[in-house]
Amino acid sequence: MKAFRQETGRVPVAIVDPCCTAGYDLPELEAGGLGGTEATVLRVATALAPRYDITHYQSGRSHRQRSEAGQLRPLQNLDEARRPAALIVINRWKVAIKLRKQHPDMPIFLWLHVYPGRHNRKMGAALKAADITVICVSNMHARKLAEFLGTEDLPSIRVIYNPLDDDLHPDATTRVPDRLLFASSPHKGLAEVFRQFATLRRDIPNLTLAVADPGYLRWDTGPVPEGVVFLGSLSHPALIRQMRRALCLFYPQTTFAETFGLVLAEANAVGTLVLVHDGLGANAEIVTDADQRVDGHDPAQILSRIQAWRRAAPPVMANPAFRLSRVAEDWEQLLECARALRPQLSVVESV
Repeated sequence: MKAFRQETGRVPVAIVDPCCTAGYDLPELEAGGLGGTEATVLRVATALAPRYDITHYQSGRSHRQRSEAGQLRPLQNLDEARRPAALIVINRWKVAIKLRKQHPDMPIFLWLHVYPGRHNRKMGAALKAADITVICVSNMHARKLAEFLGTEDLPSIRVIYNPLDDDLHPDATTRVPDRLLFASSPHKGLAEVFRQFATLRRDIPNLTLAVADPGYLRWDTGPVPEGVVFLGSLSHPALIRQMRRALCLFYPQTTFAETFGLVLAEANAVGTLVLVHDGLGANAEIVTDADQRVDGHDPAQILSRIQAWRRAAPPVMANPAFRLSRVAEDWEQLLECARALRPQLSVVESV
């Protein structure tokens, strides 16, 4: 690999995404259909672009292109890559370990957005031995990972939240008290949400449930109750408009544990209430207002909360710690610490 010359003044960073099935860029973020992980990667990379020369290596990408989020490259181009000051690997710990063998002195981070399955119990010891830091997206995510790995095989773990756009705020949009919204992939408990909604509608027959499905995964959700309206895959601005109209984001499902739950945070940011099952995943950390958390197994509690909100919806707001500007500062601090430890990798050559 070539040595770097200090010409652009930006620090080179590589983001490696071996999980995506196709390349992605900012237009896909605006158009809709991207998962929360890809959306987060693009938002963070764009915010870091003024100080960091970021190159994305994406599985499924067939061609190179430039973007406000950085240079976009096919994953196979990683072998030809310039030597970055840090490598950030999305979700795949074995890829991070492989890269450590190729780059023994480089800071490597595993940016984890999922809970590891039981077959990954060896990852803790391997990551610790390879000196790879894991970035979790919530404190609950980090605690669950530590419990899963055990204290003897615990690598370094840091928490950096997924980001909310800085300009997401409540506006004067009139809410429809009979309109609920589900805005996630159907595998995230939609079948259960349908049953909860059908039960709820026996007492409030005018309720409707709008379903915004990003469309990246087909899933059997069982019978569709009366009152359900399918919105399809929405652009991000269109989804935010739907959030502003709805009484609440209706998400009291009890089975799919979010590591963060970006749509929950986005709904609160625009002043929309969120109904979630208490104690599941990061729900209590992201939705800190206890009035928005219920026992999803208790139809009476769900009904009581919806009835109260239809009479008078209390105000909600975003957690400042989730704002993109704050999250970008957390990433900059992490990368600057890595840069200080490897000053010989801290400048970028011209291209």
